[in-house]
This record gives sequence, structure tokens and C-alpha cells, in this order.
Amino acid sequence: MTPNFLVIISDEHRKDAMGCAGHPIVKTPNLDALAARGTLFEAAYTPSPMCVPTRAALATGNWVHRTGHWDSATPYAGEPRSWMRQLRDAGREVVSIGKLHFRSNKDDNGFSQEILPMHVVGGVGWAVGLLRENPPPYDSAEELAGDVGTGPSTYTEYDRAITEAAEAWLADPTRGEQPWAAFVSLVSPHYPLTCPEEWYALYDPAKMDLPVGYGEGLPDHEELRNIADFFNYGDYFDEQKMREAKAAYYGLTSFMDNCVGRVLRTLEASGQLETTVVLYVSDHGDMMGDQGFWTKQVMYEASAGVPMIAAGPGVPVGHRVATCTNLTDIAATAREVCGVADDVGNAGQPGQSLRVIASAPDDPDRTGFSEYHDGGSKTGSFLVRWGRWKYVHYVGQPPQLFDLQSDPHEQVNRAMDGVNDPDIRAALTEGERRLRAICDPDEVNARAFADQRRKIEELGGEEACRTAFVFNHTPTPTEQDEMREGSPL
Repeated sequence: MTPNFLVIISDEHRKDAMGCAGHPIVKTPNLDALAARGTLFEAAYTPSPMCVPTRAALATGNWVHRTGHWDSATPYAGEPRSWMRQLRDAGREVVSIGKLHFRSNKDDNGFSQEILPMHVVGGVGWAVGLLRENPPPYDSAEELAGDVGTGPSTYTEYDRAITEAAEAWLADPTRGEQPWAAFVSLVSPHYPLTCPEEWYALYDPAKMDLPVGYGEGLPDHEELRNIADFFNYGDYFDEQKMREAKAAYYGLTSFMDNCVGRVLRTLEASGQLETTVVLYVSDHGDMMGDQGFWTKQVMYEASAGVPMIAAGPGVPVGHRVATCTNLTDIAATAREVCGVADDVGNAGQPGQSLRVIASAPDDPDRTGFSEYHDGGSKTGSFLVRWGRWKYVHYVGQPPQLFDLQSDPHEQVNRAMDGVNDPDIRAALTEGERRLRAICDPDEVNARAFADQRRKIEELGGEEACRTAFVFNHTPTPTEQDEMREGSPL
């Protein structure tokens, strides 16, 4: 019998915020235990450091520039066919529990059942992000700092409901009758940075680590300043508020870890732990003040890197992998674990099974990749990683180059040394070569803007995009129901 396949995904969990990743403060005992009985992927990346385009790429197993899910107002709507649908159409039960961030449950997203799904607001999403050529002020930015504190939030209550639903689903005796696949999707530690008291109490704000480059200002780069000017979260943080925010974020991370532990304990109690491949990931990270940025949208490791752990049948135990991986590898992993052939002609999909990658020698030549075409950006940005080097390409603007071996916190842009250093020139050339092997950045950038102009017109023009759906984080399903009751949607 083929194994079950369980994906547990969180939201906005940065890759270093785990005990098993060596963090000196964050307490994640359940994720640490999962890594101890499986494999930790140390160089995993998101397809795009933003929720909606990433979740479309995760579902399709393909890059954002290939499917055209550029931004937070172009959600997945059932096409191209998802790996979930491939598994379901092959006869396997495939359930989602929690956040999806697709267009709607009226689309065929590929699941046998969607339990407590969160989709984009009104089937549209965050339309203000489309206005990249003429961005309005983002007045919701002050909410990030304003929400910092203790107590329940709609997100932590939603996570409790998701966890309880997952426990009930896994404990059902019928689960043992045939192999299944499940996608359990939590929203923590995504802001609002309002943390339940018992979890906040684990962290003393006075003892929080300071952000990378704290007090040094923003990097000297036009596009990064564009993003920081739009998402001006940092304007609302002094040092004390920053320390409280980090304590809340770490508390929410530990709260999320507890939810993961509850799901895994239920899996074990049901007798299915040894017959289930478990994969833990997050959709992207969170800068938490590093380099002057908050939340995501940029190509630094804290934003574009993701935690990734696999355990179960066929996964090496107590292992670490340095090969670059991506959330687009999940589609190939699902098909390999579940014994389902790729029957939709997706020969261009970049993914490989994570079980296969984990069982092979490290491959420093495999390219890590991410791209961003969403709110706050005035040009497309592309990340390429191989071995020690990380190249970030900005269409029409100077690149960045980081040596992650000597500079893991990305504080020195080596691209500035390219004129005088032949090794740096060679790395810049290799970075651009690898990028162009994946896509033509100029063509992709032009196509993204053209598609977004059409989308703006479809939604009624720029003014409609400025006023239709303005929020700092997607409302929970209960909140969206309340919104529909009070509006003509």
C-alpha cells in the first residue's frame, strides 16, 4: 500500500525561527522532533514572497511567470490542473483543512472536500497591489505595529478551529481504510501580531535579538526603497515596539508549533504515523525588521527562504540537505509518494520529489529561484541561488550579489565589487546565465505589467482597485461571511 501524504503549511514562518535551524530563542519542540525523525532542507525557497502567487505555484507545481498568477489579485482558480486534482482523479481522497488563498471553493481546486477554507476576499483579493505603476498610499501599514500585544485574535482562533478539525478528520477510523492525502493549512505566525498570553509569556521583550542591520537604515537600492516606501511598516516601530513585536512573533511561532504537534500526535494515536509521509513548510518568511523591512516582498533569506521538513516512509532520518529546493517541488513529491503519474503534460514543471532529493548526495548546482511582481514593486525582481552565491536581478536596475557562506545575513552587496574582482564578475555572469535559463526577465516583467493593466480595467479601473478591498491581512472565513452580509457582494 502506498503511504498517506500529509502537508502541514503555516503562513509567514521564517526559515531560521526553529530550534532545529539553530535559533537561540524560538521554542519549536514539535518541529524539532519532526526534523529529528526526518530531513531538514536548509536551502528551501518560496516561488514568490507573497501568499497568493505562492499558493498558486504550490498547487500547479510551476513558476509564477509560467502560470500568470502574478499577484494577490490573481488567485488560483482551478487551472492549470493541480496536483491535488491529479491525486483525487486517480482515486485518492484529498482533503484541505484551513487556509487556501485560492479564488473560491466554487472552483475545482482539486480537493474531495474543503474544510474551513479561507479564500481571497470576494473572489478578487488585494486589488490595490495591482497599482504598481501608480501606487496609492498604503494606509493599512500602521496596523502591523498597532496590533502588537497579547490576547486572542481572529487568526489564532481560526488556527484552533483548523487544528481541531484536523484532529477530528485524522481520528476518524475510516482514514485507515485506504491511503489519503491532506493539506492542513494554518495561518500563524502571520500577523496580526496579537499573541495569546500563554505563548507570549515564553518570551521577554527585553531579551529579544535585534534585527539584522538594526539602526543602519535601508539598503542603497532604488527598488528596495520603492517597496519600503509603500509598505512603510517601519515608520510605526520604535525599539520597544520592535522588541514586543518579535516576542509576539516568536510566541505565535510557538503557538503554531503546538498546533502542529497536536495534529501529529493525533496521527500517531490513529496508528498512521509510520505509514504517512509528513511535509512541513511555510509559504514564505517574515523580515521582522531585518535590513529595515517588515513582513515579506523582498528577496532576502528571511523573506524568500522557507522552512521545509519531511519525515516518514522513504525519508532519511536525522538528515540535512543543502540542495536548493522550492515549494514547486511539492507537486512532484505528492505524485511520487502517492504513485500517481503526471498525466497533464506538465513536462515543463521544475519540481523533483523531495524524497528523491533527500536520498541523493547534495547538489550545489541545483538552482534556487523566486520572483516578485506584486504590490509596492515598480519592477520585477528575481532571485537565483546556487552553492554559496545568491544573485538578485531587478529589471532595469542594478543587481545584488551575496556570498551566503561568508555573509549569511546578506549585509554586503558584492555586486558593487564586480568592476575590480574577477571572481565577482564571474558570479554575476553565472547568476544572470542561470536566470535566463529559467526565464527572460525583461519579457516576464513586460508581460506581468500588461496582464495587471488588463486586470485593473476588468475590476473597474484604478479607483475601484484603490477602494474595493483594502486590508492588511485577509479576513478569516467567519469575517468574510460577515462582510458579505453587510455588502452587495
